[in-house]
Amino acid sequence: MGRIKPLTIKRTAKKLLQEFPAIFTDKFEENKEILKKILDVDKKTRNSIAGYIARLKKKHAKQFA
Repeated sequence: MGRIKPLTIKRTAKKLLQEFPAIFTDKFEENKEILKKILDVDKKTRNSIAGYIARLKKKHAKQFA
């Protein structure tokens, strides 16, 4: 439980991954620091987006491994 993200989080994360595919990693902490520089959103939203991006990157890596 707790894995369902709002549509705005998903859309933002996917849009950022399309715009900046190389700068994001599968590590939450690194993504959080990157998002601090790119977006001006509150802490909770930034953490949700960073976590979702990390999960998408892990899923993508697992798919092609």
